[in-house]
This record gives sequence, C-alpha cells and structure tokens, in this order.
Amino acid sequence: MELLFIFLNIIVPVFILIGIGAWLHKLFVLDLYTLAKLNIYFLSPGFVLINLYESDFSLYMLWSVFGFFSLFIVCLYILVKLIAKIGKYSKSVEGVFINSVILYNSGNYGIPVNDLVFKQDSLAATIQVIVMTFQNVLSYSFGIFSLKAVGEGKLRAFIGLLRMPAIYAMSIGILLNMLNIQLPIFLLKPGEYIGNAMIGIALLTLGAQVAQLSFNPRLLTVYVSLLVRLALGPAIAGILLSSMGYQGLLAQALFISSAMPSSVNSAIIAQEYRNEPELAAQIVLASTVLSMLTVTVTIYFSYLMY
Repeated sequence: MELLFIFLNIIVPVFILIGIGAWLHKLFVLDLYTLAKLNIYFLSPGFVLINLYESDFSLYMLWSVFGFFSLFIVCLYILVKLIAKIGKYSKSVEGVFINSVILYNSGNYGIPVNDLVFKQDSLAATIQVIVMTFQNVLSYSFGIFSLKAVGEGKLRAFIGLLRMPAIYAMSIGILLNMLNIQLPIFLLKPGEYIGNAMIGIALLTLGAQVAQLSFNPRLLTVYVSLLVRLALGPAIAGILLSSMGYQGLLAQALFISSAMPSSVNSAIIAQEYRNEPELAAQIVLASTVLSMLTVTVTIYFSYLMY
C-alpha cells in the first residue's frame, strides 16, 4: 500500500509533466536546443543560487555531500570498468556504458523527486542542488573525456566546463549564505521567480528530449546498464552511507539521488562526438521509463532505512 502511495504521489506527478513535454514535442516539434540552453544558462543557475542562499546548511554538510559523491562515483567507475573488461566491450561502447552509469539525472528528474519526497524541505533541496552541480561538472569533464575525445574535444570540454553558470551560481550562493549577506528585494524576487520555474520547465524539457529517442530491446549492453544504474547504484550508495556513518535526512536524500536514471547529457555528449549515439539514446530512454518502478522502490526503502 505504501509503495502505491509513493508511486501515485511522487512518481506519477513527475511523469505527467514528462508526458506533457513528450506530447508537446510530438505536436509542435519543440526547439530542444533552446530548451536545453534555458535550463543550463537560466533556470538551473537561478535555482542553485537561490536554494543555497536561502537554505540553512553548513560547510560540514557540503563536504559530506562531496565526500559521498566522490566515493560513489569512484565505486561505480571501478564496477563498470570491470564489467566492460569482462564483456570485452569496444572502446566506443565502453565509453557510452561508463557515462550511462556515472552520469545520472540529478537535475530535471532528481530535483522534482526530491521536492515531492521531502515536501519542499530547503535542506533536502540544497543537498540535491549540490549533487546536481557536481553532476554537471562531471558531465562536461569526465563525461567527454571518457569517450576518448582528443585534441579539440578535450579543449572544448574544458571551455564548456568554464562556461557552466551553475558552478558560479553555487559559489555565489554559498558565499552569500556564509557571509550572511542580505540581497535586496529587486534582486531576490527575480531569483525566486526563476527558481520556481525550474521544476516544470525541466520536466517538460526532459519529456521533449525523451520523445525523440527510440529503443531497440536486442542490445545486451542496455540491460546491463539498467541493472547497474537503477539497482546496483542505490545498493552501493546504501553501503557507502552506512559505512560512512551518514544518517537522517542527509543519508536519505543522497540515497534517493543515487537511484536516478541515466542523464540525457550522456546521450547528448555521445551524439555530439559521434560515439555510439544510438546506444546512448536507448539507455537513457529505457532507464527513464523503468525508473518509474525502481525509484518508487528506492524511496520506499529510504523510509525504512532512514
């Protein structure tokens, strides 16, 4: 009964908006490039800055999130490298496979789920915002390097990383919070309006992006990626959180965050660098759809564990 409650009240609202985004894209062929830029350069930075500015958090919590995130990514990387070696994946398939597991959708999927689970708790939102920012940094650094992009590719990755406003928004938000600087209303209100628009537009964008993908069920790599990302990922996170002594809201938020499906960024990067784009797209689509069930179960276990 509790699983049904979680599914109906947390997962279904998310997928209703994703479905609307997919439907609108089929109807009007939305400009995905513009939507992506709006999310990256307008909505995400505003959401990050305002949440960090208004939240009551400590540097200890920031370092706790960073410590867990770093160990979690390292553990996932070791696991997927081992699987790729056993499976004798080609270098191109290996790069996409690694990205599909390590780069997960902590932004336009993770933020709404966090918002619904924790009922707009500012501290929980801050934890997810920090994870999202770290994931963005990872996407445009390691995410590109893992595809073996050379020369101009690495330079473009570095330049793209420096151009990511979420990094600067995170730094400014933390600085304003730590120094207890009060923003004037004429700056605070626009920031709040931008932050409030984030969830709806992010889910609509995700729906539009997923709508253009197609799935081929014959690829074994897709199923292996789903297993690691959606099942083994949360299991590894739970073990790490327990061994690191994390408890309460911090542990619960990080545990749920670890269960998010593969990031659309992994498919976008694969497309841009012409590295198994079909495989990357199929993994993103399949993991997003299957996450309706797996994220529901993860949230249920988070209530039992924390």
